[in-house]
Amino acid sequence: KAAVEEGIVPGGGATLVHIAAELLEWVTETLKGDELIGGLIIEKALQAPMKKIAFNAGQNGAIILERIKETEFEMGYDAAKNEIVDMYKAGIIDPAKVTRSTLQN
Repeated sequence: KAAVEEGIVPGGGATLVHIAAELLEWVTETLKGDELIGGLIIEKALQAPMKKIAFNAGQNGAIILERIKETEFEMGYDAAKNEIVDMYKAGIIDPAKVTRSTLQN
């Protein structure tokens, strides 16, 4: 139902990684002091799901994360195949509403 309402985004933490990269740029250009620190904490937290997925698949999460940051929005890590793939084509998706709600709350 949530996917019907607002659509879908790449799953497996890929959307969060891509958002984190854009957030880092905005945070460092815009915020100062405690707000900057808070923004940097959120940026790191957004990367945690993908790092954990890669770690659970026996991979170095930091390396996978850096590889994903260099790709287009639809790309992410398929832990079952240990490959960087188009998440839409692989069927690894999340409802956009769920991802948005997570960020807002």
